[in-house]
Amino acid sequence: MKFAFWLLVPAALAQNVPYQRILNAAAEPDNWLTYSGNYQAHHYSALDQINTANVNKLKVSWMYQIRGRQHFEATPLVFDGMMFLTDPPSDVTALDLRTGRPIWQYRRPIPDGVPVCCGQVNRGVAALDDQIFVGTIDSHLVALDAKTGRVRWDVEVADYKLAYTITVAPLAIKDMVIIGIAGAEYGVRGFLDAYDAKTGKRRWRFSTTPGPGEPGNETWSGDSWKYGGATTWVTGSFDPTLNLIYWGTGNPGPDYDGTKRLGDNLYSDSVIALDADTGKLKWHFQFIPHDVNDIDSNQVPVLLDASWKGVPRKLMLFGNRNAFYYVLDRATGEFLMAKQFTRQTWAKSIDAKGRPVPNPEAEPNEKGALVYPDDDGSANWFNPSYSPRTKLFYQNVREKGAFYFKTATSYEPGKLYLGATKRDLTTEEPYGTLRAWNALSGEQAWSFRVESPPWCGVLATAGDLVFSGTMEGDFFALHAVTGKLLWRIQTGGEIWSNPMSYRTGGKQYIVIAAGSSLISFALE
Repeated sequence: MKFAFWLLVPAALAQNVPYQRILNAAAEPDNWLTYSGNYQAHHYSALDQINTANVNKLKVSWMYQIRGRQHFEATPLVFDGMMFLTDPPSDVTALDLRTGRPIWQYRRPIPDGVPVCCGQVNRGVAALDDQIFVGTIDSHLVALDAKTGRVRWDVEVADYKLAYTITVAPLAIKDMVIIGIAGAEYGVRGFLDAYDAKTGKRRWRFSTTPGPGEPGNETWSGDSWKYGGATTWVTGSFDPTLNLIYWGTGNPGPDYDGTKRLGDNLYSDSVIALDADTGKLKWHFQFIPHDVNDIDSNQVPVLLDASWKGVPRKLMLFGNRNAFYYVLDRATGEFLMAKQFTRQTWAKSIDAKGRPVPNPEAEPNEKGALVYPDDDGSANWFNPSYSPRTKLFYQNVREKGAFYFKTATSYEPGKLYLGATKRDLTTEEPYGTLRAWNALSGEQAWSFRVESPPWCGVLATAGDLVFSGTMEGDFFALHAVTGKLLWRIQTGGEIWSNPMSYRTGGKQYIVIAAGSSLISFALE
């Protein structure tokens, strides 16, 4: 049974986000219209009322408490006087911007025993026209009336009993909703889908483990492609001029045992560029062929138009979980640069075409292989940020290694399909850093250390600030140029989300989810 609970919505509020508004998101800095702030995924706010001179005066303006006890990973959307966010595992709430008061709430009962590797979480919603879209942990895509929360349509994307789950925030483009899937640790077959926003009818599906007769199937031995993972559980980006959707993909299955799936295992650990109208593959770049360390490449591709070696190029910036920062040509997929940004042992080097030279000593074995980074990566799903003011790329970095011991595994529907066990190091303490580097050269500008490997994203603003948070509950602001700490507050809960910003009534707010609270900050 699915239902919504709604309250009175002020008639003056339109709750309407046509495609053209999202295309021109830069013209609406007061709002936050799509998961990463804009289609280029800069996760940047052009608001500057809060700046380096006054950020130390930030105070809590309001708080909203969720019901769930799973990790609170959602990035809210803001438009027309309201905020829209997901409460884990798959609920949606609309809040009044000024007070945090709930306007309506959609509550979705979840079946017992949904197989999921990493928590029943949800990273947010998408908006298009007068609808809000959410993917659910039981693998449905749901369209809600933006004013009331009433269900417009509800479609099954895949069978959750086979461990297909949805944790990703959808991406709304044109008249479609793009949704990815999770579940690679259970041997699912990954894909990316597009659905008609009005009807819920599926427009296309791109399978990230190609079947017989499809390009790339030859990179899988036997029928291993059927259980090959390569899931799509982090929101991508979009270039409307090229009409291309960009999306990162995850590890092949089984995660650690490459003998079950000989070959490069396309399109795992890749970024794929798909024609938005047809879902046809235009190009791909595989960061890690035949990944045996469960590294994944599920990050948000950041798009930038800039001069590369004196020639104007359409670029993609990618701070990969594998500890390398990449620059690609997003029109062609051409490899331009890779630069290591933290400790890693899985690769000896990256060649001139961007292909890694693997380190055999990092492959899991019976005695245990020490691998940096561990399977949570040097980065993970949380957003980086790019500032057009500073020309810097900001990335939270996880500094952590582990031992991996090879084990026997075989595919069973709905069961974990791994091939190794993990043992954390006891000889050193893991930690984290927030790093800034030149977006084109990868040269580090500054680094700010935090106590534990972070799970929080980054927000840069036109006030020359960078906001982020820690697992100890600290929410803080750094100077975007120097990395100097300017403000910090203890929120009382672990921070697993992405900060964002909006303005209403002439006042700028900074928002973060911490613990089980959504907290909105403003100047005194």
